[in-house]
Amino acid sequence: MDANPPPQCLVTLDVEGVLTPEIWIALADHFGVEELKRTTKDEPDYQLLMEGRISLLHEHEIRIDDIQQVIASLAPLEGALGFLDKLRAEFPVVLLSDTFEEFIGPLMQQLGNPLILCHRLNVDAAGVVTSFSHRTPEQKFHSVRSFQELNYKVIAAGDSYNDLSMIDKADAGFLFRAPENVRVERSDLDCFEEYDELFVAISNAAESL
Repeated sequence: MDANPPPQCLVTLDVEGVLTPEIWIALADHFGVEELKRTTKDEPDYQLLMEGRISLLHEHEIRIDDIQQVIASLAPLEGALGFLDKLRAEFPVVLLSDTFEEFIGPLMQQLGNPLILCHRLNVDAAGVVTSFSHRTPEQKFHSVRSFQELNYKVIAAGDSYNDLSMIDKADAGFLFRAPENVRVERSDLDCFEEYDELFVAISNAAESL
């Protein structure tokens, strides 16, 4: 018997912009705060991005209950559930996101409650977001590395600067609906616009690993 069976493939996906709308953009539109539209597609420094977001929430007196009401009205991107179901029929799938447990629950329910690893917000008794807690710094990179240490071959896909570390660490990786600035900076990565295209790319990558 072979003591070292061939590794199994596992897929890691970003969430916002890949499977769901960008939550902060939805909040910006709802509350009329244009500065909240800045995302990881624009700002590679996540700590700086979040400090700015929390400051804006304080300035405009937006509390966690207000935020959760907006998120509860959102739906996954068209075709996302079908894509995810098709992918889960073939591979273990883990969602790796820089969103927050306090945000993402309603959208995950609509996607069949997939496994998601993300961060937490710190909220005071009055419902004011005071800060955030990383699950671990560079959690996407470290998650991929940990899966590889468990003898998985990892295939990753995302759309933003904060996905590049997991894509680069993965055994195969792709961009999905990435903005022009990310595409230009990472022209070495294939970028897809449709779920069917991404599914084929992931399947082909799995066959070659």
